[in-house]
Amino acid sequence: MSHQDNRFRKRSAARLRRLMNWWPPLLFAGVRIVEWAPDYTAVTVRSAKPNGLTANAYGTQFGGTLYSMTDPFYSILVNEQLDRGYNVWDQRGEIDYVSPGRGPVTARIEVAPEVVAEIRAAAEGGEKVLRWFECEVIAADGTLVAKVRKQLYIRKKRPKD
Repeated sequence: MSHQDNRFRKRSAARLRRLMNWWPPLLFAGVRIVEWAPDYTAVTVRSAKPNGLTANAYGTQFGGTLYSMTDPFYSILVNEQLDRGYNVWDQRGEIDYVSPGRGPVTARIEVAPEVVAEIRAAAEGGEKVLRWFECEVIAADGTLVAKVRKQLYIRKKRPKD
């Protein structure tokens, strides 16, 4: 496997979920992956209630925690649904903080197979594809806490000489 191949490619979604729950950026932010669809179409993540290590100065969810809940997942979901002939990178990210997260919050990150088929078709000729994805971070009572947008860069790999 070359350095450009996805290092997660041979792992099941269940195993990847277990491994990533021990990944320091998620672990120390109090973020847990509670569900990972076996077909790599969706991930559900939840943060712990803000505490002395994860709260901001006002005792609510730290913005970095809210963003880290969604950061790696769109690129992984798209990458796993495409074959190895594509590069998938995060290009941009935006977060709109709507209301304070006073308790645990949840985000569901989804990439439908139809969207991946559109990306594959758009990248077929070797052009780069920039695609935005959106999700919401929701409090336990249903309150919208944040809206997250991620833009991915996808391009078919060039043949090796």
